[in-house]
Amino acid sequence: MNYLHHQLSRRTLLRAGAVCFGLPLLNAMLPAGLGAERRAAAMTPRRLLLIGRVLGCHAGYFFPEKAGLDYEATRYLKLLDRHRGRFTVFSGMSHLGYPNSHHTESGLFSGMPADRIQRSDDIRPTVSLDQFVAERIGGETRFPCVLMGRGNQPMTYNRAGVPVPCEARPEETFKGLFLDGSPDAIAGEVRRLQDGRSILDGVRNQLRRLSREVGGEDRSRLELLATSIREAEQSLRQEEAWGAKPKPRVERRAEDFRQAGWSSGQKMRYDLAFLAFQTDSTRVAVALEGEAGPGDAPGTRIGQHDASHHGQDPAKIEQFALYEEEETRHVGGLLDQRATATDGTGPLLDRTCIVWASNIGIPSAHA
Repeated sequence: MNYLHHQLSRRTLLRAGAVCFGLPLLNAMLPAGLGAERRAAAMTPRRLLLIGRVLGCHAGYFFPEKAGLDYEATRYLKLLDRHRGRFTVFSGMSHLGYPNSHHTESGLFSGMPADRIQRSDDIRPTVSLDQFVAERIGGETRFPCVLMGRGNQPMTYNRAGVPVPCEARPEETFKGLFLDGSPDAIAGEVRRLQDGRSILDGVRNQLRRLSREVGGEDRSRLELLATSIREAEQSLRQEEAWGAKPKPRVERRAEDFRQAGWSSGQKMRYDLAFLAFQTDSTRVAVALEGEAGPGDAPGTRIGQHDASHHGQDPAKIEQFALYEEEETRHVGGLLDQRATATDGTGPLLDRTCIVWASNIGIPSAHA
């Protein structure tokens, strides 16, 4: 690589009058040889995008019959065939003991034990993968995790088992990621954060006193609450640190993400995840894709949920397939986008793990 022949010291400073600015780590600062390229690759951010789908898929149109790269592409996989070798299809996976019900969406990204998800009114969640990863790398970016879309049930949970809300409106996600407020708005936000921290200080002290007065089971419940408070404090500290720093500028506008329908909303969410990763605003994102209505995909006349209960009726299966082809086309576009964009070491796709999954295997039976 050419940059290895023009090296700079990590101590290099930009001087303007009496003010010095330390440079970030640049390629030119890496030592020549001794596996510098390997170390540079190890320092490049890795990213995670989880996409939750709620109605499974028609297996015969998706899963290939043969394992390995020389499989014959199925109806759906033909739409992704230009990326053959860059993705893996997993079949035969399930959470044993889960009920045949839509509410198992709650366990898609957490894999909570079966006895904690038997009834929709008694779900006792465990931490979801997005929050598990964000706990470890979320402090390196302005946003630990970006959550978008809406399912029938929550799919993202913190370590205390509390649902983490998603933003259903792509325009609002864009504003949060890329639009700065006025100076007065920023000052007001700083005051809000400071007030929030003082409130949490008081609650934490009261909680400590209360824990000395209750039994063991209640102390366990209070410890869950204390965990949530600690997470909130950490989030407030991170927001304060980023509050005065300008957000990145991108060549898109909030208007580009208005009036999201079922199909256009998917593309918007994938575009937003791409922009958030490309600007290193976050390294973890979730997109939840809900049910479509008649006409939301080309050629559809009945709703996606109705079509999913096809009972092997060929006409309903065909309607269901039209929705799933639309979803697969959007995923193909997502892969196109990341395969052509680079982050300094190669295609963005090579440093991004994308999980596209559903809680339902056989839609007609909810199984």
